[in-house]
Amino acid sequence: MLAILRIFALFFAFIFINIYIFIVCIMRPFHKDNVYVAGQKYALMAKILGLKVVIRKSEKIDPNTPYIFIANHQNSYDLITICKAALPGVVTIGKKSLKWIPVFGQIYWLSGNIMIDRKNTGKARDTLLIAGEKIRQKGTSVWVFPEGTRSYGRGILPFKSGAFRLAQDVNEPVVMVTASNLHEKVRWNRWNNGTVYVDLDAPIVLDDSRSIKQWTHFFRERMIAKFEQLNQEVAAEDAANR
Repeated sequence: MLAILRIFALFFAFIFINIYIFIVCIMRPFHKDNVYVAGQKYALMAKILGLKVVIRKSEKIDPNTPYIFIANHQNSYDLITICKAALPGVVTIGKKSLKWIPVFGQIYWLSGNIMIDRKNTGKARDTLLIAGEKIRQKGTSVWVFPEGTRSYGRGILPFKSGAFRLAQDVNEPVVMVTASNLHEKVRWNRWNNGTVYVDLDAPIVLDDSRSIKQWTHFFRERMIAKFEQLNQEVAAEDAANR
């Protein structure tokens, strides 16, 4: 019964939230804070699913500094969990095919996000150049899922190097965003589905001490360790609340 109620509640919430975000995007298309607004509104649906999303942000993150945010990508619930951590002035880099999704695709485009054609290496590199120009000219931060696809319970997948190449090109720090495990976390008939921690780590400048390949490996290993740490904290908290 609870699952049925949730389906209806989520359906109507998704419609109304998308209408609200769409109106905001129409009134101020490509505004630098549209992604932030969307992330905050979509996160409201977490309560319907019985999830408590806790954002932990390093005090070293300066709201006036552009960053390259790298985040783990788990499943469709990312929209209402890790996306809550998007800060004002950030845009994401996503698949070009997203724009064909009715309503959501148009919102994604109007939010000022950067669309990348992953099937075309040349165009993908051009997209990263566009992202670099946005950072330089507008002071925009860029959010990237370096795994390139959802992990679906396979942990932290191998990283692609584009985000780290971009960080070195524009000489801006990287902020690692890690969400605790979401795989099989939500049970639709369970009232309380526990806590999801989202951690924004301290910014790290990519100097010349490592190559792009080494930096890519460095951040993946760092995210694996953070992912395991958060999962242990969530397990302890959820056990205490049972």
